[in-house]
Amino acid sequence: MKLITEMTSEIKYLTERKEDGSKNIYIEGIFMQADKENKNGRIYPRRIMESELSRYQTLIKEKRSLGELGHPPNPTINLDKVSHLITNLRFEGNDIVGKAKILDTPMGKIAQNFIEEGVGLGVSSRGLGSLKEKNGVNEVQDDFHLA
Repeated sequence: MKLITEMTSEIKYLTERKEDGSKNIYIEGIFMQADKENKNGRIYPRRIMESELSRYQTLIKEKRSLGELGHPPNPTINLDKVSHLITNLRFEGNDIVGKAKILDTPMGKIAQNFIEEGVGLGVSSRGLGSLKEKNGVNEVQDDFHLA
């Protein structure tokens, strides 16, 4: 198995004000896509992504769907680099749309500052799995595990 990463920049920012005057910042948009060749020349079959999204819902419900600032080179989450918590991940057509809350961690504060200063951020997904070339495109195989 190898580490498979994807990057997308189709993200919007949302700010929700709380009654006490504080705010929550979220990012929302297309996190991944299925049955479509992406910029990295890979295709994630929908049946595989449906299975992984179903499994990943448990992590979301248990608030263990953490993400890091940056583009880490391995599938393990480094807690000292956590910046956000994925709160929703769902299919809309073949797009996998997600929403993530920016956390009040050191890396989350950096992400929040970037957002407030207008820096364009994207979302990077990571998983482990194997690839098989089909017609010049790498297709993700059944052993894929969304990290």
